[in-house]
Amino acid sequence: MSNTSQGTRQYVLSKRLDSFFLEIHNILKFVGRFFREAALPPYEWKEIIRQCYRVGVQSLSIISVTGFITGAVFTKQSRPSLSEFGAQSWLPSLIAIAEVRALAPLITALICAGKTGSSMGAELGSMRVTEQIDAMEVSATRPFRFLVVSRIMAVTLMVPVLAFYAAFVGLLGGYLNIHANELTSLSTFIHNAFFKITFIDFFSAIAKAVVSGFTIGTVACYLGYHTTGGTEGVGRSANAAVVTSMFLIFIEEILIVQVINSLR
Repeated sequence: MSNTSQGTRQYVLSKRLDSFFLEIHNILKFVGRFFREAALPPYEWKEIIRQCYRVGVQSLSIISVTGFITGAVFTKQSRPSLSEFGAQSWLPSLIAIAEVRALAPLITALICAGKTGSSMGAELGSMRVTEQIDAMEVSATRPFRFLVVSRIMAVTLMVPVLAFYAAFVGLLGGYLNIHANELTSLSTFIHNAFFKITFIDFFSAIAKAVVSGFTIGTVACYLGYHTTGGTEGVGRSANAAVVTSMFLIFIEEILIVQVINSLR
């Protein structure tokens, strides 16, 4: 009896490992296909621009509110600690470093994962279960290039733009808080804020945003493009796109920070 149970467990483990490595293989094929399709003309410029508008412009409101509140709250929470050492003058530099290096790229990526990732996963999933993608393949319209490549490229391009916009809004929130308490002028704030910011800080912010954008687009499109199980499968794909994207964003954040710190 024990030998039978052990054999069953080994069989189940083997099946799970096979399924895991098969999924990894399919993901790598999907990514490889994206780069092949993205490198070869013709390009779906109209669809790419439309997706950029959906990802970028339609996310400005939530990015603006979140970025502004983040900058103001971070400034308010940091002031007491710096006041203990009489270092309130360091607040602009602290805010700028925090926003550019970490807060703006991370918050933007998480918001886009929740808003854009779920939307893309659900949209492509609905098209898959209703056989619209199959119909496009039959009509020789190359649905992968039109649906997947355009979306991944749009997210990869727009997340860095949104990240710098979030940093700007966050600095604005920090400035208003500082001006209300210390009456610091705008020119003084700008000088002190960017005094400690270096090229590698901007590079790290761009790297984080680009990698996060590519991850969000790839995960959402992969899960949506391979949706099964009808309408319930669409919900699972949308949910999995958000959860998986956020998990990978945090992992990538840790790795990129380690690489950037080694270059400083």
